[in-house]
Amino acid sequence: MFSIDEIIDLSIQIEENGERTYRRASEKTRDPSLCAALRWLADEEAQHARWFAELKGRKTPAAEDPQVRALGRAILREMLGEQAFSLADADLSEGQHMGRLLEKAVEFEQDTVLFYEMLGSFLEEPDALSRLQEIIEEENRHIQTLREHLRG
Repeated sequence: MFSIDEIIDLSIQIEENGERTYRRASEKTRDPSLCAALRWLADEEAQHARWFAELKGRKTPAAEDPQVRALGRAILREMLGEQAFSLADADLSEGQHMGRLLEKAVEFEQDTVLFYEMLGSFLEEPDALSRLQEIIEEENRHIQTLREHLRG
């Protein structure tokens, strides 16, 4: 079964994957506006990873009822079925490939939002739920920023 700690660990990994990819991509682009946006995205992902690490230390999950854990495992398995939560296979070379990276980044951010919405069902602490909602809103802003750069 998946525990809340495992789910939070996955959240940390998701954010670290995004941060690494955005930083690498920012080094590859010659477009100053895109470079700044990618660095901003990387910084945001780093902040999110730190928050999830703090959340894990506070242990604010819903009661560890066996049925809740089983449901969480089923939901997590369903969500992870085809989702990589990684941009590791994205081509970070310049030109047309940067457009493909941005498309993949939009998909990555959308998957992340869905995952965090599921995570919210496991949290009881109002402050944790509130901060998670802020992160979801920030991830949605990432999607908007990426789409703006895709449009040129």
